[in-house]
Amino acid sequence: MKTVAQLASLFPRAEQIPADCRILAPIHQRAILINGEMRIWKGETRAVHSPVCVSDDDGRLSHVELGSVPVTGTAEADAALAAAVAAYDHGRGDWPNLSVAQRIACVVDFTGQIVARRREIVNLIMWEIGKSQADSQKEFDRTIDYIRATIEELKRLDNSNSRFEIVDGTIAQIRRSPVGIALCMGPYNYPMNETFSTLIPALIMGNVVLFKPPRFGVLLYYPMLEAFRSAFPPGVINIVYGQGHVVVPHIMGSGKVNVLALIGSSEVADQLKKSHPKTNRLRAILGLGAKNAAIIMPDADIELTVKECITGALSFNGQRCTAIKMILVHQSIAETFLRRFCEEVARLAIGMPWEPGVMLTPLPEMEMVAYMNECIADAVGKGARVINPGGGATVETLFYPAVLFPVSEGMKLYREEQFGPIIPVATFEDIETPLDYVITSDHGQQVAIFGSDPGQIASLVDTLVNQVCRVNINCQCQRGPDVFPFVGRKDSAEGTLSVHDALRAFSIRTMVAAKQTEASKRLLDAIVLGNKSNFINTHFIL
Repeated sequence: MKTVAQLASLFPRAEQIPADCRILAPIHQRAILINGEMRIWKGETRAVHSPVCVSDDDGRLSHVELGSVPVTGTAEADAALAAAVAAYDHGRGDWPNLSVAQRIACVVDFTGQIVARRREIVNLIMWEIGKSQADSQKEFDRTIDYIRATIEELKRLDNSNSRFEIVDGTIAQIRRSPVGIALCMGPYNYPMNETFSTLIPALIMGNVVLFKPPRFGVLLYYPMLEAFRSAFPPGVINIVYGQGHVVVPHIMGSGKVNVLALIGSSEVADQLKKSHPKTNRLRAILGLGAKNAAIIMPDADIELTVKECITGALSFNGQRCTAIKMILVHQSIAETFLRRFCEEVARLAIGMPWEPGVMLTPLPEMEMVAYMNECIADAVGKGARVINPGGGATVETLFYPAVLFPVSEGMKLYREEQFGPIIPVATFEDIETPLDYVITSDHGQQVAIFGSDPGQIASLVDTLVNQVCRVNINCQCQRGPDVFPFVGRKDSAEGTLSVHDALRAFSIRTMVAAKQTEASKRLLDAIVLGNKSNFINTHFIL
C-alpha cells in the first residue's frame, strides 16, 4: 500500500538521481532527415518533458525537461513524401534494385552504428516514457536481436528462391519484390522495438520508408539520425514530425503510400485507411487494441495463476497491448485468488525507472492518469470496489495499481481497453460466461486460461482458437518469441507480424517466366552467368 504522501516522496531531488542516469543537458533537436540530408528546422517546436518529476527544496514537483522536437506541417510532409517517391521511382530507384545482399549490408551498417549508441538510446527510452532501466535495456537488446534474426530469415528466404523451376514447359524464377512506399508508425509503449518490427522488414525488402515517431518517444531517435542518413541511400528513409492528426492523413490522402504499418488504435487505423483515395492499392499491416482476458478455472494453481496474472496485468504499468486487461475467476476460488493477488500487488516495487527491481513507474502522460481515475469512478459508481489498500492513489504521473471487484457489463472497465495499472475482476459460475465475454468482445488478440483438467482445457482451447489468435495455457498473454506469429482477430490486428511473416507482409511474390526452349535457356544463362540482373540470379548468401 502507498499513501499519496508516500508516492510524492518517491520523486527524487535532482542530486539524488544516479550520475550515469542523468540527462546532462536538454536535447533541442532541429535536424530533420529528408532525402538523405539533415535539414535544419527553424519553425515551431514542442517541448519534451519526462514523466519523472524532481522535487525542490519546498517539496514542489516539476517534470524534467528533456529537450524539444520540431513541429512540422504539411509542407514538410510533402517534402518527405516527394523524396520517398523519387527514391522509389516506380521501382526503378537504386534501393529497390539493389541485391538482397547489398540491402542486408546497409542494415548491418545501421545496426552497428546504433549499437554504439546503446547507452544513450536506453537512457532516453527510460526518461521519455518512464520505462524501467532494465526493461529499456531489454527493449533495445531485443530490437537488435530482432534485426539480426530478420537478416538471417531473409537469407534463408532468398536462398530458397535462388533457383529456377520448370513446370509444364515453363521456366520460372519466383522471388519477392518490394511493395513501394511504406508509412511506418509505432507506439509509445515500445517506441523502439515495435517500430522497428515494421520499419526494418519494410526497408530490407526494398521498400522506401516514411517514418513518423510516436508522440512519446521522439528524442530517442535523435542518436540514430546519422545512422539512418549514412547507412541508407538518400530518400530511402525520411522522418516526419509534427502533429499526427494533421500530417499523417495528409500523407495518406496523396494516394502515394502503398503500405500502412501502424501499431495503435483501430479508430486511427480506420480513419487513415479511409483517407487513402485508392484503398485497393493500400496494404495495411496493423497491430491494434486488445482486451485480453484471463479465465481462471476452479482447479487452477492459485500461486502460479497469481504470479502470471500480476506480471501479465502490471508489467510496464499494464501499458502493453498484450497485457491481461480483464480477469474472470470462478466463484468458488475468487476470495482466495483476490486475497493472494492483492497481497502480491502490495509487494510490487514502485518508484523511479532507474531503481533496481522497480516494476511500477511514472506514466508517460497526465491524460492517462485522468482516464484511470475516470474508469475507477465509473466502476465504483456502478457497484464495484477498489479492494486493494491504496489502490488508485495518484501523485502527478505516479498511479498506484487499483484492483476493482466486482466489475460487470455496463462499466467502462468491462469492455474498454484501460492501458494502465487497473485490474478489473469479475466472477463466473458457468463456463459459458467467460466464453461469451471473449466471443462478444470487439477484440480478438489473446486469452490466458488457468486450470489443470486436460478435458476442460482442451474444450476451451478448441473454442477460443476460433475467437483469438493466441491461447496461453497457465501463463500470461505476451508477444514473444519474435519468431512466433503476432496477430489478432476482429479489431485487434490486420496482417501478421513475426520475423518470418513481416518479410512477406512488406513484399509480394513476383516471377519471371519463359518458355522452355533452347533460346530461352541461352538467354537466361547469359543473364545469370554475366551477373546482369539482381532479380534473375542464383546467388547464395552466406
